[in-house]
Formats: sequence, structure tokens, C-alpha cells
Amino acid sequence: MFGLRAKSKIHIQRSRRIKGSDVEGKISLKNVAQDAGVSLSTASHVLNGTAPISVEVRNRVLSSARRLGYLEKRKSRATIATLRTILLAVTSDAAPHSDINLVSWTMLSGLRQECERRSIRLVPFVSGGNRIDAAEVRRMAQSENVDGIVILNDDRPELIRALAASRTPLVVLNGEDPSMLVDTVTGENRFGARQGIEHLLSLGHRRILHLTWKGRTTIRRRYDGYADAHLAAGLSVSPELIVEAEGYEPHQGEQAMRGLIAGDPSLRGATAIFCAADNLALGCLRALSSSGFRIPEDISILGFDDIMPGEFTSPPLSTIQLPSDRLGGAAVGLLEQRLIANDPLRPAHRLELGCKLVLRGSIAPPRD
Repeated sequence: MFGLRAKSKIHIQRSRRIKGSDVEGKISLKNVAQDAGVSLSTASHVLNGTAPISVEVRNRVLSSARRLGYLEKRKSRATIATLRTILLAVTSDAAPHSDINLVSWTMLSGLRQECERRSIRLVPFVSGGNRIDAAEVRRMAQSENVDGIVILNDDRPELIRALAASRTPLVVLNGEDPSMLVDTVTGENRFGARQGIEHLLSLGHRRILHLTWKGRTTIRRRYDGYADAHLAAGLSVSPELIVEAEGYEPHQGEQAMRGLIAGDPSLRGATAIFCAADNLALGCLRALSSSGFRIPEDISILGFDDIMPGEFTSPPLSTIQLPSDRLGGAAVGLLEQRLIANDPLRPAHRLELGCKLVLRGSIAPPRD
């Protein structure tokens, strides 16, 4: 008993000393070692992985480092030391802040906030048209002496090859690189779409129309998820249920649906429509409502992205939520990891954040 009381007394005194250091903002490795009851060298070996340490001692040191805030402080220092300036390249059509660019702007806002939190300078570069100029990006990256590059949306193979050759760490935000030359971060578009279609199938829908457009790789993944869900249920994917709009804007979705309704008021027998983006779904809702369709009584509508206007449609739009606000921060994290690793042989990382189904009022079982 005396031994236990003595140990408790020593721990309390040690904690008080550590607490005083924390208030002063001077938590160091020595404080961690003191709190964990190990030598300075042992604490150093644990945190740097430079020697074999028992599991019990390792857990004790890590617990102290985490509780005292030393791990977060160390991570912050590493970030500031390695990642100082990022070049953000976007196309001119993605740059304007408008209702049709809400997804891109949410990603950009998340990236900006993460850079502000970490005191990283963000250098914007807007490329003319709907394609990013690789030569201009390389020139600006060199003149600004950036530590990394983030490309928004544009995942063309020729652009990726050209920028990968420059050796500056690069992350494609909201895009994919099948060649795996560079790091990429995006939402889990394929599984997200599959989750939504599986829900429609579980309600009894068997003819689900897919309204899409010839978009980027991420949009094609949403078709893949649509097809996966059908195949998993033992159903074939009917080409006549794939409707392509001219683009992703609401008026283009409305135009595509008006054309379909004019040619076939039965909507090819569909009882539900899966739109590859909420923007298309907004136009789809307008076309159907103005043509006398009741939603969801006559037909169910499912979107993808979860932009704010979808919450205020009549009825509110059911959708698959893309974690747009988290993608920018994840891109910064990938750049940080590559710089800290300092390994030219490090494989490209493909990071996908999970999507989730958000049910509102636009979905119901099909009518008998």
C-alpha cells in the first residue's frame, strides 16, 4: 500500500510539473518521458522507431505524448517545415462562384481553410477554357517555388503525364489517374452510386433510368455503381434506360428530360431516375413537374452530390452525399505525406472518401 501511495504521489507531482509546462506552451520530449516514467532516450526511440521497445512501454509513451499534445505539436511542426506553398490549378469554368459550381466551390473552400489552419500559402492559377495548361502550371510552379500542386477536376492522361514529369508533388482533387503516376483524392463515387441504386431496388424498382452526361472519370464511376447494383441483383443494364444530357447544368438536365417525355411519355417504363449529379436532378424535377408527373407518387428521383438547393426542392431531393468539404484537406494531407516521406520510389496513393445515402422526400416504392 505504501508503495502504491508513493507512486501515486510521484505521478501527481510529475503531472503538476507537466501541467505547468503545458500552460507555458513548452511541452517537449523530456516532458513526455517524464510523464511516461521512462528515460529520454527510450521516449525518443518510441517516437522515432529507432529501437525495439516493449509494447507496454511503447503504449505508455504514446499515450503520454498524445495526452500532452506533443504528437499534434510535432505533426504541426513537420507540416510547416515541409509544406509551405501550394499551387492550386483550376479551369475558368470551375472558378466562378455560382449555383452550378457548388460542389467545386465547397472543395475549394475546404482546401483554403486547411491551408489557413496550417499557415500554408495557397497560390491560385486559373487556366482559360475547360482544360488546364500543363506548361503554364509548370512555369508558375517554378516561379512561385511551390512545394506541391493541386489540380481540381481535370484528370486528362496527357495533363497528368506532363505534370508528373516535373517531379513536383502533385495531387489530383476530384479526379482519378488509372496510370497511377500521381496521388489522387475523390469521393467513393462507384460504391456511393451502388448504395443508392440498391436502395431503389430494395423498394421494388426494377426499371431505373440513369440521367448522366459525358463527364470526367468520376462521373463514369457513378454509372459503374449503377451497373454494379443491377448485376448484383441479377438484373441486366438496359441501354435504353441511359439518357445523356449535353452537360451537367440544370437547364441541360431539364432539356434532356423534356426531349424524353416528348418522345415517350411513359419514360420507357421507368419508375425511378438516378441522376449523376444534383444539378441534373434539379432540371429533371422541373421537367417532370411541369409535365404533370407527381414525385415520388409517379416516379422517384435520386441525385448525387448533396448540394444545398436540393434541400429546398418540392419535394426535397434524396441524394448521395459527396464529402466535398473534406476532399481539399485530404489533398493537403497527401502532399504532406509525400514530402515527409521524401521517397522517389513511393507508389502513388489513391484516396477515396466514403459517400452516404441521404433520404428526403423524392423517393418512394413504385406504384403497383
